Amino acid sequence: MSDNHNPLAQFVGPSESLRAMESLRRGASRRDILAMLMAGGMQATLAGSLAGVAMNAHAQTPRKGGRIRVAGGTAAANETLDPAKQSNQTDYSRCNMVYNGLTSLDGSLTPQPALAESFTTKDAKTWVFTLRKGVTFHDGKALSPADVVFSVMRHKDPATASKAKVLADQIDSVKATGPNEVTIVLSGPNADLPVILGTSHFQIVKDGTTDFNAGIGTGPYKLKEFKPGVRSLVVRNEAYWKPGKPYLDEIEFVGIGDESARVNALLSGGMDLVGMVNPRSVERIKSTPGFAIFSTQSGLYSDLVMRKDVGPGANPDFVLAMKHLFDREQMKKTIALDYAVIGNDQPIDPTNRFHFAGLPQRPFDLDKAKFHLQKSGVTGKVPMVASPAALYSVEMALMLQKTAQRAGLELDIKRMPADGYWSNHWLNSHVGFGNVNPRPSADVLLTQFFQSGAAWNGSRWKSEKFDQLLLASRAQTDLAKRKQMYADMQTMVYQDAGIGIPLFLASIDGHSSKLKGLSPIPLGGLMGYNFAENVWLEA
Repeated sequence: MSDNHNPLAQFVGPSESLRAMESLRRGASRRDILAMLMAGGMQATLAGSLAGVAMNAHAQTPRKGGRIRVAGGTAAANETLDPAKQSNQTDYSRCNMVYNGLTSLDGSLTPQPALAESFTTKDAKTWVFTLRKGVTFHDGKALSPADVVFSVMRHKDPATASKAKVLADQIDSVKATGPNEVTIVLSGPNADLPVILGTSHFQIVKDGTTDFNAGIGTGPYKLKEFKPGVRSLVVRNEAYWKPGKPYLDEIEFVGIGDESARVNALLSGGMDLVGMVNPRSVERIKSTPGFAIFSTQSGLYSDLVMRKDVGPGANPDFVLAMKHLFDREQMKKTIALDYAVIGNDQPIDPTNRFHFAGLPQRPFDLDKAKFHLQKSGVTGKVPMVASPAALYSVEMALMLQKTAQRAGLELDIKRMPADGYWSNHWLNSHVGFGNVNPRPSADVLLTQFFQSGAAWNGSRWKSEKFDQLLLASRAQTDLAKRKQMYADMQTMVYQDAGIGIPLFLASIDGHSSKLKGLSPIPLGGLMGYNFAENVWLEA
């Protein structure tokens, strides 16, 4: 442990500090440290307080060794170790154990160097990535530009069936331009390329790989066993390029689809970490000795979608009335049990560096709702589709139904089963609920859900001005100017789109109190699926 991270060094000097920390690592007790400090002539009172500092610093020092069992929230026979085909929490978590990307995303979703030690651009269109030296794959092969070229370009091939093809379509070419250098040229400028390359799908595999079941990557763990839909077993990669990491000897990862079964597995001691905990299970976990909750606030939201091309949503006054019927505070308290932050009908959440906080908060206002309803001329029953498939949407719909009655509107709730909801109802209903998982960047989110021609543009809102601004923002490398562009786009969505976003929801994980090192990465739970190289077990 370096003295920079050791608070004891400020008080007793580097050499005594290192001696104390080394003694603790070897199993010394608080009394042993106390005796050591007093033997150096220190007063008992001061020695006692510094022994406490040393114990605390030691407790925060990652410890090597140990094995954990982890349960993700999904289990399926089509689970994969092909980065291009990952589609759920279990895939993402497993692939992060064995692979790395050129970049990685930190707690503010800002790209940081990973397999690329640096990346530069002059125009946001041509990007030069300098590869880290000394990185090897699990089979001993050295990382080379050819591996990067192969890994990125395969997303463009329709035969790969990559889940990230829509993001890779903007890549014109990927070429080795030096022994440790790769140049990527885009069809148009995009300042967000390093963010895109930090997502799980763009992890780097060996040049020419066709069989991914061996999981040969450069990541913190080596694959020992992979049974899709059953379990995976990984062991520490002793040659990992990050000094000192990972900490654990072994991780067993399983998928358990049923939330109550996941929580029971944790509390019975069968699991050390479980993902996708329902807020209603939180108190049970927290009140059981030896267990704790880890919550990650993110951009996850369930939204009310009102189509602008058909039905009542074609009238802007009806849309405004519905947005004023959201009792957001009440929804946060009674539906999400406070595991959420208040939304404001803008899709970029407060954890994102491009969130525009300057929009006036839209209030719950029955008088305004009544005014806009009367102006809209919408009468009679309005069908509204909801489903457990869209998190909390049934509860939100029932609350809206009650408040709408007070404003003179009758909402007819159509509760649909989760099975088939996304293909049959989500984009087809005139008024209904959707659900949007966290996205790695503002550009990806706005492109996929609000660009005029986007397949997932639920409300069919179209704005030529928005589309032009979105395109221009990709080319803008000045951060302040880019922030203003995103603020303008959020304002347009807030004012004109047929989307109501009452809350941004937290991802909740449960874990053993002995598991340390978790910190939030707002791509999702389990530390943005990246817990494996960061956690350790307390002695």
